[in-house]
Amino acid sequence: MIDPVTAFAAAQAAFSMTKKLIGAGREIHDVTSELGKWYEACSDLTKAESQRKSPKLLEKISQGSESIEREALDIIVRKKQLFEKEKEIKFLLDYRYGPGTYKQMSDLRKQIREERERTVYRAMEAKRQIVSNCAIGALSFGILGVLGGGIYLLMLALA
Repeated sequence: MIDPVTAFAAAQAAFSMTKKLIGAGREIHDVTSELGKWYEACSDLTKAESQRKSPKLLEKISQGSESIEREALDIIVRKKQLFEKEKEIKFLLDYRYGPGTYKQMSDLRKQIREERERTVYRAMEAKRQIVSNCAIGALSFGILGVLGGGIYLLMLALA
């Protein structure tokens, strides 16, 4: 499961560096790696939110008793901050590299997001499912072992 706090911290760090690079007048190819990190962290934060909404069995059991109000407020604040930062990035890109730069990047970003969804996130979901299935299998074998041992002891006692 993706940690939303880590993803948000990564987004903030990448945003700061992007802002510095654009402010320093760096070329677009110098800025793209930091922009990529920022959008990747934003995407991870969104995915963490969706994973929080539909946790697997083990994640439900191991979830802490965090305050619902605090969790809701954290989510809202993070979303608002990311929205504000994205507006600032749009302004900076369009101002520095010409009008329409942000629109071109957004269109390309949608395409890349779809590709990422097909590859990276499916692999993560598969890994979560494997861990869940292994835990269920181990519990099943444990239950069968206890039942088998009980039947074996019963057979010994009756014989």
